Amino acid sequence: MRVRPRTTVLSVAVALAGTLAAAAPVSAAPVDAGRSETASTRTGTLFPTTFALPDGFQPEGIAIGALPYAFFGSRATGAIYRVNLLTGRGEQINAGSGTPSQGLKVDLRGRLFVGGGNSTTGAAAKVFDAFTGELLTTYQFNNVPSFVNDVVLTPDAAWFTDSTNPVLYKLPLNRWGGLPDADETVTLPLTGDIVYGTGINANGIETTPDGRGLLVVQSGPGLLFRVDPATGKARTVDLGGEVLTNGDGLLRDGRTLYVVQNRLNTVSVFELDRTGTSGRLVERVTSAGFDVPTTVAAYGNRLYLPNGRFTTPPTATTPYTVTAIPRP
Repeated sequence: MRVRPRTTVLSVAVALAGTLAAAAPVSAAPVDAGRSETASTRTGTLFPTTFALPDGFQPEGIAIGALPYAFFGSRATGAIYRVNLLTGRGEQINAGSGTPSQGLKVDLRGRLFVGGGNSTTGAAAKVFDAFTGELLTTYQFNNVPSFVNDVVLTPDAAWFTDSTNPVLYKLPLNRWGGLPDADETVTLPLTGDIVYGTGINANGIETTPDGRGLLVVQSGPGLLFRVDPATGKARTVDLGGEVLTNGDGLLRDGRTLYVVQNRLNTVSVFELDRTGTSGRLVERVTSAGFDVPTTVAAYGNRLYLPNGRFTTPPTATTPYTVTAIPRP
């Protein structure tokens, strides 16, 4: 029987998180964030820095809420897997329906928002109960080839990127956080500076520090855009000439933006201005535990990244792991 996480567990987790390793040193060159914590991967150690996902899982997204539990979605089956960060042990909470589960976010109500859809099923999103794994509802945005890649939550909506079509999808939430009806979803065309090409386009998505805009990374050209959520107009963020090649998952903490560059096995750290229109590179971080990480979520003093292993041919027995690094 699955038991709802209790606040007493969170209290222990927060206390233990304060003892974790300090942040990596600031440097413009890649810093190996995995070297100093290899001992904590030993069996029985709390908050292991590496833990396994099921063989053949093919992870894409990660979500972590207030409690020390991480959620992962499978590109292969759409399954949802939950891991206790204290122990590194996990369980499948939903077997999936065969359509991919990609970007994930969990809200304070215990709902897990998941992007999905592909060339045959069209663009879709799913909402799960994060405690039981029950599928609460599914939203079908369209029936054309799509790649709903990532999601971000704002106080009044869930926003999803599509790496195939130049649009954002919106699930508007009512004033009490209630989910919309199927006919209330919004498809917002992207205009302005962003130009879709071949390959992966809009990928990771976050909010600006002032909460008034959305940040979207375009993987192919390695550009970051600030998108007006009212109009869909995208403007290139001035990063001082830095290019985000293979940009994937985004995570913002205050004015600090973490950008996962998957095939480069790198997390680039930027300091943004308040509006999210410009930023400067603070450092680049790598780890010996990275094997094409895709997305990133934070808990305590750590960042957690699932290894997508895009350069390894996937099979039913291919192993997959998650790597934790000190928060830069």
